[in-house]
Amino acid sequence: MSIENIKNRFPVFKNNSNLVFFDTAASALKVDSMIEAVNNCYSFEYANIHRGIYDLSAKLSKKYEDSRLKVSDFIKSPSEKNIIFTKSATEGINLVATCMKSNFLKKDDEVIISHLEHHANIIPWHLVQNHIGIKIIPVNINKEGEIDYDDLKDKINSKTKLIALTHMSNVTGSITDIEIINKLRKPFKIPLLIDGCQFIPHKPIDIKQYDPDFYVFSAHKLYGPSGLGILYMKDKWFEIFPPYQGGGSMIEDVNILNSTYASGFEKFEAGTPPIAEVIGLSSAIDFVLETNLKNIFSHEMTLHNYALEKLKSINHIKFLGESRNKGAIISFNIEGIHYNDLSLLLDKKNIAVRSGHHCAQPLMKYFKIDGTARMSFGVYNTKDDVDYFIKSLNEVMQILKNV
Repeated sequence: MSIENIKNRFPVFKNNSNLVFFDTAASALKVDSMIEAVNNCYSFEYANIHRGIYDLSAKLSKKYEDSRLKVSDFIKSPSEKNIIFTKSATEGINLVATCMKSNFLKKDDEVIISHLEHHANIIPWHLVQNHIGIKIIPVNINKEGEIDYDDLKDKINSKTKLIALTHMSNVTGSITDIEIINKLRKPFKIPLLIDGCQFIPHKPIDIKQYDPDFYVFSAHKLYGPSGLGILYMKDKWFEIFPPYQGGGSMIEDVNILNSTYASGFEKFEAGTPPIAEVIGLSSAIDFVLETNLKNIFSHEMTLHNYALEKLKSINHIKFLGESRNKGAIISFNIEGIHYNDLSLLLDKKNIAVRSGHHCAQPLMKYFKIDGTARMSFGVYNTKDDVDYFIKSLNEVMQILKNV
């Protein structure tokens, strides 16, 4: 599918044709086919799944499990049975952290994270630390905004029980080199958790090649619905981990005083699942596959590089991280202008950019700043969007400098 005129696939632009949306890193806009799939599910197909033996339930149960298979194929998982549906990527990380706290980690064990992490891959480990006394070991980053792999090598030791890292930073856009991570961790047989939220909407992945123990991502950043996360988990952890939550679906047999649990992914999917959301994700995956992720990434990076060159001509602008191996995210500050003021005035021109700490306060503190303005690109952005943004940015700067 050609990226030309792809904006027509996003209904938001039909009622707001002048919108320039540069906040895809927070949540992508929604494609028409995904919206239609969710609407059809609720309107014509809906029944609770995995429970009813009647036709409506049986058909939707099959469609739901076919969607699990599609997710598995999308990330090249060994099997759809390694795919767990959660309410968010955040819950996926919390599931791993909580289960590790119960059956794997113990006092003084070390968990390595980095200063690049989103709060979702920091706070769950704080909770484990507070509960059982593990030690969190932060890896430094270099001036380009990338993980310092030499520092990581120095911090790995016999006490390291997990490495949990972002695949792509939501602030600097830097992409973690998983091959290097694996060379460093595998001699020690250290499990790896990858937060793939920012990476997966932009580049193809091969789970078998990356070989993590856990890989998490969210549907809403993949042009899909909110309220759905995906956790890939290696086979061995299904046996090691206890259930994360209790309720319907995750049981084998229940008595009034005790119960036994289902095996595999069912063990971690208590309650009525996010049925329409999973159907919507399946359609969103169809969209990105038809459009081709390689084409999407090339398109986004062409716009990123064009915007970056334009921005570099602005006096007193500072960029947060300038990695060569990165995605289409630009975080910046302009001396003498607050990032929130910049964002508010750009909004008056119908331009959506993010401002603040981007749920990455440790990274901001590492660079000794409070926050940044951030523009992030999606498949629907155009060169005209960038030109209008640069023109508007200069106008807004002039206004703010005269205040």
